[in-house]
Amino acid sequence: MTIKSSASSTASRERRTLALFLPWLPSERIIRAHGPPDHPFALTEKIRGAMVIMAADRQAASLGLGPGMKLADARARVPDLLAFDHEPLADADLLSRLSEACERYTPMVAVEPPYALILDITGAAHLHGDEERLAQDAEDRLDEAGYSSQWALAGTADAALALARHGLKAGAEAQLPVAALAMDEKTHQSLERAGLYKIGDIAERPRANLAARFGMDLTVRLDRILGLEDRPIDPLRRMGNVVTERRFAEPLTHIDGALTCLSELFAEASERLNERGLGARMIRMMLFRCDGDVARLGLETGAPTRDAVLFKRLLRERIEALNDPLNPGFGYDLIRLSIVASEVLAPQQLRLEGGEDRQGDKIALVSQLSTRLGRDRVQKFVPADSHIPEQGLLALPALNAPPPVPWQRQSPDNPPMRPLHMFDPPQRVQVIAEVPDGPPYRFTWRRKIHQVMRYEGPERIASEWWQRKDGQQPGKGGLTRDYYRVEDARGRRYWLFRHGLYGEEKANPDWYVHGLFA
Repeated sequence: MTIKSSASSTASRERRTLALFLPWLPSERIIRAHGPPDHPFALTEKIRGAMVIMAADRQAASLGLGPGMKLADARARVPDLLAFDHEPLADADLLSRLSEACERYTPMVAVEPPYALILDITGAAHLHGDEERLAQDAEDRLDEAGYSSQWALAGTADAALALARHGLKAGAEAQLPVAALAMDEKTHQSLERAGLYKIGDIAERPRANLAARFGMDLTVRLDRILGLEDRPIDPLRRMGNVVTERRFAEPLTHIDGALTCLSELFAEASERLNERGLGARMIRMMLFRCDGDVARLGLETGAPTRDAVLFKRLLRERIEALNDPLNPGFGYDLIRLSIVASEVLAPQQLRLEGGEDRQGDKIALVSQLSTRLGRDRVQKFVPADSHIPEQGLLALPALNAPPPVPWQRQSPDNPPMRPLHMFDPPQRVQVIAEVPDGPPYRFTWRRKIHQVMRYEGPERIASEWWQRKDGQQPGKGGLTRDYYRVEDARGRRYWLFRHGLYGEEKANPDWYVHGLFA
């Protein structure tokens, strides 16, 4: 039985999906790590005090062993069965690395746990001849890497995935068992008791009756497998605003050739950005080797740019900063450059008498230093909207700091309200005051006594009530600070505060020195 519909045909024309199912991924990971064992083996995990098989190799599966069986029962049937620890995180990491290798076919690659990949190959098949050649090439490359796979093509992700898991090709959706719906075991048993063993059997039934008996979830999954409804896939990385790539019949075996190619790809991307009035902020590059290895490079600029000279300089800095130098091996057969973030870049007019682009030079310097040292190593102070002294400014990476805003400037005739140097955290001091809630008279800091000759204050700074801890009353988010600017007998000036209102918030408030004036 073949099921066709206008919606299915339309979905197939608009979108094409390739599903790759790797049924033996866990066991083949063990084989690649330790070599092929001499006996059948299984991967086990302790569940409710018993060792249970989670996956098995081909030989063990051919002997009737499989997931869900207790290890003791399996060894009673196959005494020489070997056991390895089941490592789902290692399997997930391997599947993620295989998905990165599949990005050579399309940027839209999604992981479908536990052992499948979904590729949206819409508009990409012609680069490999046709859809089947692309799918066969993916299967061959996985096989060369030591991983068996089953593939299927369809108009929707669910249909392709169901076909691949059950070893069927496109157009055979009606022959899928009801287990392809991936419902709970109780629902599967109920369907089979009703004589519904295949997807084609269910498709003939009215949707309203199916939803009333088995729930809407079943009808939604059924429509997705039949191609009547689709769901978007969640790719590993979102596509860039502009994507340029180049494929090579003869792989590039020299780094200089690859760098030249990247520069040419950036120039092509810059032309497209120029048409849109944009400049690149984040650039992602992928270099695919013939053996399936993928090298990734990323660049981030301090401001939108289309400057090819700056791109080459930053690219050199990035490559020199790599812990593992680029190794082309047998050569790169595909290089892709994506602009993953861009901003408006309007043309700038210099003065008629000429002049230097100092702002551009500053941005280039920040970009180059951030590329060489790391984006978090080059920082910029920006003002923050907070009256708490230590939160009045933020140190952010210079590459993604917001546009500059003017700082609040004080009159040069008045002394500064805030010290030039602040301690983080404030340092505890011992203070003697004439009255408990009065200004400091003498304080001891770092085992030295300082006699206060002059003072100004207090400047009272309350805590942020919305940051109060559980159990405190509203408006009592923390202790109030009374700040004093003081000068000792030697003319040195300090910024001290009493932490807590005397008698109201704390019986014996502590004192701290928070900063030093110049």
